[in-house]
Amino acid sequence: MRLSELFYSIQGEGKLAGVPSVFVRASGCNLRCTWCDTPYASWDPEGDDVSVGEIVDRSLAFSADHVVLTGGEPMIMPEIVELAEAFRARGKHITVETAGTMYKAMPIDLASLSPKLSNSTPVDREGGRFVQIHESQRRRPDVLQAFIDQSREQAADFQLKFVVSDETDLREIDLLLASLKGWKNSDVLLMPEGVSVEALRAKTGWVGALCKTRGFRFAPRLHVELYGNARGT
Repeated sequence: MRLSELFYSIQGEGKLAGVPSVFVRASGCNLRCTWCDTPYASWDPEGDDVSVGEIVDRSLAFSADHVVLTGGEPMIMPEIVELAEAFRARGKHITVETAGTMYKAMPIDLASLSPKLSNSTPVDREGGRFVQIHESQRRRPDVLQAFIDQSREQAADFQLKFVVSDETDLREIDLLLASLKGWKNSDVLLMPEGVSVEALRAKTGWVGALCKTRGFRFAPRLHVELYGNARGT
């Protein structure tokens, strides 16, 4: 598959924040979020075509039990099922980080679902083509439900991680959650939008307050605190 980067770092987001993990970042995305922090894997995808075998071999060079398949959008990659099966055969814990716009049955220990809210809609570019594509694909509750159902059937885990820009985002989150079944409040994570430590800290107060009120989890971006907004971290 088209590989943007492969690196060993600390998981910075979600239920497994702090866990040393190998990150396999696919290059290519069907969405174009305006605040995307990996434009080199979405807006302007970079990378080389790398075989599943080589990706696995390079990952095994690191002493990590956890592998994170991320992007871009890993679920649009034709080889993603084969890759996940190869990691499962080697006993790795598999996290898939996805916007939840496409479902494929495959080995997943943690489905990290990050539905994109309207705050992600890109500004007009190339005559508005990206706006139309983004808006037509970003909201797929049927796909999210498929991931949730698989997680529950296979005794795996999932998380619904929302990037929030302001308090009005909660209304949109509530509408989406109302269309889904089988989740509990502790499966819902609110993550402040921002790519710098300063921007993230500026929003922690009201995001934390929402989490306390609703019983949701606060999702820091630990890797930004540790390394800044840098590639390979």
